[in-house]
Amino acid sequence: MSDQRTRQLRVGLAQIDTRVGDIAGNAELVTTWTAKAAEDGIHLVVFPEMTLTGYPPEDLVLRESFGHASEQAVADLARTLAEQGLGDVAVVVGYLAHSPDGAPGPAAATPDGEREDDAELPGDANPRTGTPRNAAALLHGGRVVAHYYKRHLPNYGVFDEARYFVPGTELPVVRLHGVDVALTICEDLWVEGGPCGVAGQAGVDLVVSPNASPYERAKDDLRLPMVRRRAAEARAPIVYCNQVGGQDELVFDGDSMIVAADGALLARAPQFVAHLLTVDLTVDPSVAPERRDGRIGPMTVTRHTVSEEPVPAFEPRTGTVADPLSDCEEVWRALVLGLRDFIDKNGFPSVVLGLSGGIDSAVVAVLAADALGADRVHGVGLPSKWSSEHSLADAEDLATRVGLHYSVVPIAPMVDAFHGAAELTGVAAENLQARVRGTLLMGLSNQHGHLLLTTGNKSEVAVGYSTLYGDSAGGFAPIKDVPKTLVWELARWRNAHARECGETEPVPQNSIDKPPSAELAPGQQDSDSLPSYEELDAVVVDYVDRDLGMAELLERGHGPEVVARVLRLVDAAEFKRRQSAPGTKISLKAFGRDRRLPITNRWRETLPTVREGVEHA
Repeated sequence: MSDQRTRQLRVGLAQIDTRVGDIAGNAELVTTWTAKAAEDGIHLVVFPEMTLTGYPPEDLVLRESFGHASEQAVADLARTLAEQGLGDVAVVVGYLAHSPDGAPGPAAATPDGEREDDAELPGDANPRTGTPRNAAALLHGGRVVAHYYKRHLPNYGVFDEARYFVPGTELPVVRLHGVDVALTICEDLWVEGGPCGVAGQAGVDLVVSPNASPYERAKDDLRLPMVRRRAAEARAPIVYCNQVGGQDELVFDGDSMIVAADGALLARAPQFVAHLLTVDLTVDPSVAPERRDGRIGPMTVTRHTVSEEPVPAFEPRTGTVADPLSDCEEVWRALVLGLRDFIDKNGFPSVVLGLSGGIDSAVVAVLAADALGADRVHGVGLPSKWSSEHSLADAEDLATRVGLHYSVVPIAPMVDAFHGAAELTGVAAENLQARVRGTLLMGLSNQHGHLLLTTGNKSEVAVGYSTLYGDSAGGFAPIKDVPKTLVWELARWRNAHARECGETEPVPQNSIDKPPSAELAPGQQDSDSLPSYEELDAVVVDYVDRDLGMAELLERGHGPEVVARVLRLVDAAEFKRRQSAPGTKISLKAFGRDRRLPITNRWRETLPTVREGVEHA
């Protein structure tokens, strides 16, 4: 006769900030947060995707030494947890699995869409030894109880997982205190009919999913409906644990959640902070699904037992649901976290940037102060003979409001010295000023150990309105993926936020209100050579982020002259972007690893033509 006692489980989601390559440090984080989970009476705690290696590890995956270190760390972590009295907590942790030589090789597609594990990589030679996999392990009692290999490997946008990993074919189900828990990883949730569908047919009580899902604007609005669809497919609650923190261009926002089989949101974590989210689950065995194992669809279900005995009954707590952030606050927090982690994880003590009195440098300065503290931010005014009086005044005003270090180095004598050695006119003379500024800022960076921040926004980066080795010089570009119109919105939001908190508004109103100008020539304004930023940003979003061609751009109502002009500028600036500093991704498609186009490229979008009586749009 089957055991009909009600089963309970307290589940924790540890959305933590890991560091790529720091296997020992990441393992220590797992131990620390597992101890917190144990103090809260948690029976099962889930950590993010590839916790031990950090995500994404990129070509570190190809190093056999790195893979072996990750494998060893999993076994060591299980023992360490037990030695520290944490062995009774079940821990799901992501890592890089690396099977030894002679194990099944990289998978290749067969005619029916399945994959064979004994196939070689395409090409003349297989550069990989062993079999790397994106894996998750369930640890308990000092041992690795089960491991899962990610089935669906994303290979779009910023993801290159098909380059590195071999897909898994097994779905492990672990019985913990009488509750059947299935393991999946990240992209598996985004695929209809994938592992969650298999779990639904196998009969499980819970699906856990470690994630490393990068942030982009409004992505939290996509996740909840997606998790609800998978919960319905699995016929069980879904535990979605996402990592938090910055990694080069990427920033991860957390936003972990637990969704019931009926789609109810049981708990949701705040964004952009490390957090332990807890929820109490109850399983009624009288409505338990039929249990199956063996081959189900494309996967083989295996079952493992930790414990049949239910935990002692306890009074369940209601899960907490974090309040959603406004669009501007969400973007601001993403940019602050991305900048902070880039600086701190790479060991830079401080940052330096040029302060022009304009909106871009003002916003970057405030972001840096919010991320690092004003004492670690050094601003430099670099006036030329064309700089307006208000530019210096606005820069100094900003420095005073924020409390950052500020100095002024006039560049006119240096520019004159260059002109005395070589005659430069027109754009070359204008760009010389930017290059003198870039050289000075790089010199200060080198002298004092600051990292130089560039202040270009996405609109300027898109159309090439930056000077190589001038204002584009630097190690990180905090607003590289922020369109100019959004820069203004962020400045207004940050000032409003300061008012609400009873603080000084950090961005001078004059920096927000005045027409944007590079001030490299008398009376120069951006509008002299560009469409309005409203028009420009609308075209850039459709052309860059959405990959629309000329016909689709015109169908969306963009003016033909504006489209032709913007596309010409965007296409011609690819060689500049290839040399630009990394910056935090917040959009659907950011310049850099997210958008990869050849520099040498003769393809150009052209106006639709009419041939043989048929309109081609």
